[in-house]
Amino acid sequence: EYDSPKYIRIQSATYGSLKCFLYITVALSICCIVIIYRLYEVTDEVNSSVRTSVKGVAYANTRIWDTAEYTIPMQAMNSFFVITNMIMTENQLQQECPEYPFAKAICSSDKSCEKGSVDIHSNGIQTGRCVNYNATVKTCEVTAWCPVESMGNPPEPAVLRSSEDFTVLIKNNILFPKFNYTVRNMPPNLNTSCTYNKKTNPLCPIFRLGDILHEAKENFSEMAVKGGIIAFEINWDCNLDSWFYDCSPKYGFRRLDDKKIKPGFHFRYARYYKRSNGEEQRTLFKVYGIRFDVLVFGTGRKFDGIELLKNIGSMISYFGLVASAIEIAICVHNCSICGQSPFYKIYNRKKYDTVLNPRQVMYVSYVDEPHITLIKKPLETSLQHTQGSSVESHPVKFCDADSYCTSEPDMNHDNEEHELRQPLGQGASSPGCQKWCCCGKCQPAQKYHEQLCCRRKKGQCITTSEGFQQLVLSSHTLKKALLYKDPFLDLTSGDINNQLRHLAYKQYIHWRFGSFDLEDRAVIPSCCRWKIRDTYPKADNNYTGFE
Repeated sequence: EYDSPKYIRIQSATYGSLKCFLYITVALSICCIVIIYRLYEVTDEVNSSVRTSVKGVAYANTRIWDTAEYTIPMQAMNSFFVITNMIMTENQLQQECPEYPFAKAICSSDKSCEKGSVDIHSNGIQTGRCVNYNATVKTCEVTAWCPVESMGNPPEPAVLRSSEDFTVLIKNNILFPKFNYTVRNMPPNLNTSCTYNKKTNPLCPIFRLGDILHEAKENFSEMAVKGGIIAFEINWDCNLDSWFYDCSPKYGFRRLDDKKIKPGFHFRYARYYKRSNGEEQRTLFKVYGIRFDVLVFGTGRKFDGIELLKNIGSMISYFGLVASAIEIAICVHNCSICGQSPFYKIYNRKKYDTVLNPRQVMYVSYVDEPHITLIKKPLETSLQHTQGSSVESHPVKFCDADSYCTSEPDMNHDNEEHELRQPLGQGASSPGCQKWCCCGKCQPAQKYHEQLCCRRKKGQCITTSEGFQQLVLSSHTLKKALLYKDPFLDLTSGDINNQLRHLAYKQYIHWRFGSFDLEDRAVIPSCCRWKIRDTYPKADNNYTGFE
């Protein structure tokens, strides 16, 4: 079996135009999302390796500085460091000497110095003596590498400010594992004398340090004094489709350390020597410089039909928002006119089918009303006078197995019709007009649910109509319907009247209610029920039930 949802079609230019507009809007939105976010491609993250080579020579402090001196290997991955400034303390020996004068090291007597104490800012261990640091200041004596390092500010301008003209070669190899594709940032025909320029030479892997800081919007001379950290970004955004191939690096630069809170980057290292007497001596360097962190990231992309179908399929559900939007528009319009819209009432009745407990409702059909009436139990007055709600009827063509009819003339059939049109016998005529009867042919009844007439207003009884005679009472029609079901039925049996009577009840319900769905709770009026019983009586005249 296949179940399909039921739709309500609204004939409205307004809502029809709104639907078209919303469908077009959703379709265009899906197209834009697919194109902008490239949902038609499968992607892979980049794996990379980086090698650097710094070149340049500088003259400062009466000495030559080459690559081996101003570049120091970093422990961090994909980083390199260039010295730009320094504080050098030469000829240090392990002995006693005055501490550098900071707040906790300044003293006035030996009592201010505690032997063996160490401060986190101190250069050594206190001996317990207070000695002259210079002509005006006294500090605690320490056992340390003497003379101790100066804690003053670094030289300005920077010692190696000429390193601005140094160059660095960046070698970057990348791999997209999903596509098994490898590429590097060095062109096959690389001109080793080129220098990177964002506009004129954007693919050259050789960079001037001054240009790097300029692209990062920093002043090299200022930053060289205390140093800093620069991010050297390499972005690989690769389209690996053969018809739109594009895979080249894009370089970017920015400063990572905070310029306002403790800016700069520095560390210390020492060079050790042996004196002729075997005593160890060292030169301490507190170096400032720029650390360059090479950050490689990127994405490789390729068209994939399955990925496209998967993403479009997931977004087709957006079309369901159109129906929701129109539902909201209909509700808002109904609320704006205080719920008095006749269109909304019809729409609501068509859209929703209320399912009630069949034991708590009854269905009634009056010959002078075009609809079926639903009445809920319990009854407080006669069924005829109880107010109910209208429900849609669904008439069906009255030519089926139970209403088999023939167009051929039949003398016996005509005689039967003549007999059916005769006045009711004493058993079927009402001895007095009931208050709830409008046709004058209903029988007295004590129970409320049996007090029902075929009409709502005064008028002719339905039992006198041609339709009732032909469709409900005609034994010719009923017998043929029985034979249609059971070709070998004995029409002369003693039980034939019971079968004809029950079939007549069904014929009436099918005729007046238009659907067998209501058969269980459809109520047959008193006049029709007694007319059928009078025509096809029971042998003992003992009838049960009324529906």
